[in-house]
Amino acid sequence: MPDKLYTTLGVAKTASQSDIKKAFRKLMKELHPDLNPGDKAKEARFKKVSAANDILSDPDKRALYDRGEIDENGADIAQNPFGGGFRQGQQSAQGMGDMGDIFSQMFGGGQRGFAQAFKGQDQRYKLRVSFMEAALGGKKQVHLSDGSALNVNIPRGIEDGKSIRLKGKGSPGQNDGPAGDALIEITIAPHAVFSRSGLDIEITLPLTVYEAALGGKVEVPTLKGAVGLNIPAGSSGGKVLRLRGRGIESGSKKGDQLVALQIQMPDTLDPKTEEAMQVWKSENAYNPRSKMKIKA
Repeated sequence: MPDKLYTTLGVAKTASQSDIKKAFRKLMKELHPDLNPGDKAKEARFKKVSAANDILSDPDKRALYDRGEIDENGADIAQNPFGGGFRQGQQSAQGMGDMGDIFSQMFGGGQRGFAQAFKGQDQRYKLRVSFMEAALGGKKQVHLSDGSALNVNIPRGIEDGKSIRLKGKGSPGQNDGPAGDALIEITIAPHAVFSRSGLDIEITLPLTVYEAALGGKVEVPTLKGAVGLNIPAGSSGGKVLRLRGRGIESGSKKGDQLVALQIQMPDTLDPKTEEAMQVWKSENAYNPRSKMKIKA
């Protein structure tokens, strides 16, 4: 049974998927080209480790490899239809001359007629992007399993967990078959101010007591810069205002920005302000929790 890839990752053939993942992460921290600029030896080993992990981290590919149906590059290993397997181009014990006669009778074209073209394996990668890169689009670089780097165009408005398909950037095909594709799964980092719901952007906007009471225009951050927002006089905390067209753009669709108001008190009250609040309380008392009373 094949064991070259297990040796590359430094794990036993009986290793669990969790053990394989831990071994790969450890080697990536040691070998990644960004951490070892100019070290050709580590770069070469990085490529081998990445290729080994691509197969062993995928349970389906790993099973094919363990059964000898694919090689360490993920390429299919041709199977002898008359019993026993052999690699493409490798002679069987009886000699390829005899096999060629049989294939000629079966397909009328000798060995050439039997050499079916196969598309190469797809390769899967994960790419973490910032919230703003996902919202507005941009370019990002991803390292492929062979160690090469590729620039990826991030579509404007892409959602977390979606994949970008790069045609022909996977494993090479066999017998002049097309190369597989590279599938880049996008993971979006959270933002300190914005959150997303579909195409809408959500934000919590802190207000002073006097801004909420008296109203006025305040600046609000959006994906494309700050804009002015009119706060109605007498606004309560939790009130949601809508900025139309200030959300995520995806194709011809465009979301809104939802602004939830939050009244924020100062850290401390000076005696004069506290006295004013006492006067205001005595003259304008009200109970905002009156509707929460539950009848027995």
